[in-house]
Amino acid sequence: MEIDYDIRANVMVEALPYLQKYNNKVVVVKYGGNAMTNDRLKQAVMQDIVLLSLVGIKVVLVHGGGPEINDMLKKIGKESKFVNGLRYTDEETIDIVQMVLAGKVNKDLVSMLESHEGKAIGLCGLDGNMIEAKMLDENLGYVGEITDVHPEIIQNALDNGYIPVISTIGRGKDGTVYNINADTAAARIAAEMKAPSLILLTDIKGLLEDKDDENTIIRTVGVSEVPYLKKQGIISGGMIPKIECCVEAVRRGVKQANIIDGRIPHSILIELLTDIGAGTMIVA
Repeated sequence: MEIDYDIRANVMVEALPYLQKYNNKVVVVKYGGNAMTNDRLKQAVMQDIVLLSLVGIKVVLVHGGGPEINDMLKKIGKESKFVNGLRYTDEETIDIVQMVLAGKVNKDLVSMLESHEGKAIGLCGLDGNMIEAKMLDENLGYVGEITDVHPEIIQNALDNGYIPVISTIGRGKDGTVYNINADTAAARIAAEMKAPSLILLTDIKGLLEDKDDENTIIRTVGVSEVPYLKKQGIISGGMIPKIECCVEAVRRGVKQANIIDGRIPHSILIELLTDIGAGTMIVA
C-alpha cells in the first residue's frame, strides 16, 4: 500500500522538534534481549543508530550478550548457572565472558554498524579504565558492582565522530576482571555522560498495569511512584532491576529513562522522534 505524501511529510515534521531537542546530545542505548538475536530486528537497530548519528545525535551503544555466552559455555561443556537472575561467574567463566563480550559480540556489532555506513569503534570497560568495579557478592563469583565510571574515552570517540560500542567488563583496583550487568552499566554511563535520555531495549512492551495484557502499558512513571507500584506488584520479577536502573539514572541527572519494546522494528526511532513513544518512560 502506497503511503500518501501528506502522511510522509507529517512523520518528518513530527520528528523535527525531537531532532532539535537531541541535536549534539548524548543518548545511551542498552542493547540486548530479542532485538539482539533476531536478525531482522538487529538490522533495524543498527539502521536506527546510524540514522541518529547522521542527524547529529551522539549515540552510545552498551550491549549484553547472554545467549552468546551461554552458547560458548555449552560448547566447552560448562553449565550456565544463575543466582537471583545474575550469572554465577567463576574464574573460567569470566575468561569466557571477556572473550565473548569484548571480542566476538562487540566486534560483530561494530561490523554491522559499519555495513550500514556508520562509523563505529568497539570498547570495553577495561579500555581507558572506563569501568571500575568491586566484587558484588561472593556467592556470584566474578560479578562486579560499579564503583566508578571514567567516560573520557567514550567522549573522545564521540568527538571524533565514532559510535562507541561498549561491552560491560569492569576492572577492580587490584586488576581483577568482573562481569558487569549491562543495564546497570548503561545507567551509570548515561549519568556520567550527562545524557538526557537512556533507552533500555527489552522483550516486553513496557511496564504493564496487568502483566497479561499488553494494552495496559503505563506510559510515564515518576520516580516517587516506584515504591507504590512495587508494593502493588505492578513492578515485579525481572522488571524490578530494570526499573531500579532507570531510577538510578534519573536520580543521577538523566532527564528520562525509557524501557521500550525491542521486538518492534525501529522502536528506538519511534521512542526518540515521535509523540507517542514506544514504551514506558521514567522521569524525576
